[in-house]
Amino acid sequence: MKNIKMQFKEVKKMNYKLIVTDMDGTLLNSKQTVSQRNKDALKKAQDMGIKVGIATGRIYTSAKYYAKLLGIQTPIIACNGAIIRDEVTGEEIYKNVLDKENSFEIINLCERYGVYYHFYDDKSFYCKRLGYSSLYYEKWNKTQPEENRVDIRVIKDGKEIINANVDPLKFLIIDEDINKLNDLMEELRQIPTLEVSKSWKNNIEVMNKGVCKGLALKRLSQYLDIKREEIIALGDNYNDLSMIEYAGMGVAMGNGEQIVKENSNYITKSNDEDGVAYALENLLNLT
Repeated sequence: MKNIKMQFKEVKKMNYKLIVTDMDGTLLNSKQTVSQRNKDALKKAQDMGIKVGIATGRIYTSAKYYAKLLGIQTPIIACNGAIIRDEVTGEEIYKNVLDKENSFEIINLCERYGVYYHFYDDKSFYCKRLGYSSLYYEKWNKTQPEENRVDIRVIKDGKEIINANVDPLKFLIIDEDINKLNDLMEELRQIPTLEVSKSWKNNIEVMNKGVCKGLALKRLSQYLDIKREEIIALGDNYNDLSMIEYAGMGVAMGNGEQIVKENSNYITKSNDEDGVAYALENLLNLT
């Protein structure tokens, strides 16, 4: 467990070079927007020469939209770290996909439990019916120009799509029956080649073994030649825990899960109280 009693005067002396923030529950408020105060804080940090990046469980297309909105030039971590791409140069720094055998096993379990699931690669979103995230993106697409839209494909058979050379980066499973989800999660965790996590109480995220935000942040920092003690990472949920622990300054949101708070250096305000800005204003002495 990190020392969450770090003295504030010690924090201010650090020379941070990279800020990486989660999106949902962290940078985005409950209305799924970035507040002006959060935008201003990130802009001030960039003006100070600090790199700003996004690490999200979302599909790359969605992460790219927010990076553009915020003027972020740092490579994007998407799909919980299954892909890291430099949008400026087009370089794919890292990519880790689920193989056919694992993908089929996930689908079989989802079908047996009768839960909603979807999967995606770096460009397209595959689901058997619109619901939850896919329904959100379907509505989102109606308000966006073509370059910002998520390619949603409603399919009959996920195995058939994967057989047609689609390589999933991540599966997202959602159900309101938490007991059912817990049972399914336990079965998924018995498969040694899978990485299983959560980003909300009603979901399960499944990636290839070794995929997590913490390892992605490590890869990104090595790519940028930045030391871990020079990094601020902000997040709220289980899938943020690994990067919170990796960063020199791990920041938990006020609305975050208790385990994230317990393993952070600093607890900020909630995502509806401009918690990202509040942390950066204090840690970087922004005015």
